[in-house]
Amino acid sequence: MKKYWLILVLLFLSGAVAGCRGAQTEGSEHPPRLFGATYMTRNNPYFDVLHEALEEVVEGNGDILISRDPCQDQEKQNAQIMEMIEEGIEVLFLNPVDWEKVRPALEACREAGVVVINVDTVVKDTEYVVSIVETDNYLAGVLCAQEMMKQVESARIVIIGNPIQTSIENRVQGFLDTIEGNDNYQVVYTGVGAGEFEVSADVVADFLKENVEFNVVLGGNDPTALGVLAALQQYRRDEGVLIYGIDGSPDFKGMLELGYVSGTSAQSPKTIGEVAAETAYDYLSGKEIETYISIEPYMITRDNLDDYEVDSWQ
Repeated sequence: MKKYWLILVLLFLSGAVAGCRGAQTEGSEHPPRLFGATYMTRNNPYFDVLHEALEEVVEGNGDILISRDPCQDQEKQNAQIMEMIEEGIEVLFLNPVDWEKVRPALEACREAGVVVINVDTVVKDTEYVVSIVETDNYLAGVLCAQEMMKQVESARIVIIGNPIQTSIENRVQGFLDTIEGNDNYQVVYTGVGAGEFEVSADVVADFLKENVEFNVVLGGNDPTALGVLAALQQYRRDEGVLIYGIDGSPDFKGMLELGYVSGTSAQSPKTIGEVAAETAYDYLSGKEIETYISIEPYMITRDNLDDYEVDSWQ
């Protein structure tokens, strides 16, 4: 595996996965209920923050939250969801690896009477979930394109996405729709980075061998964009290239502060987690809930970075 020393030294890599304490709060009117959570990976600090927000609400209600990490493997995620069903979960907070191949797990949840709250990236078979809570990912892509167009009058663009993840695909589509019809902005390469640092770095390193001229890169999320930066720095191709990510992560904002990247369309995993957990409790208590909840992103650049905490999530 390639070593991307400069970027790895500069990045602040966040800590370990949060644990599950699960004590029943004093005065709780019911025995602790079991909730489950699964994310496509825990190799992204974004999901640690999202999980901690879920955990705070669940434990605050005297209940227990367990979680699984499928490491970007949908078959493994399906199997882990089956295990959590057997353990007795009543609610599942689901962030799928593959928006289509997660269906067997969704069917199993329905058969077992498990309530599914879909978080961050949408499943294809939405009839199996009671609510979807995510950032307006399409708008996130639009914001990156609009910011790019302010900075350069023409661009040869590289996009590193992930077709099995609807959040990233919607971001890419928002970006593409914004530049559509303007011949000054052309996409010269599209690659698949799996939403991860190392994978994206390797994809871009291979692409650089083709000696294609470009001056803008859109990463489907911040780890993707930072992986791109690492590869460009290693091969000394980062000069004059605008790099955009989507997340607003502390790592990306740190690179933004240093001038290595250009901007990120920010989202709040803390807000997504809190809203998802509150939605689950509203549903369990019989309240009417929204089936789709969209949270608006916003653009962070060097011009407004002082308005945000660099070392923490929004």
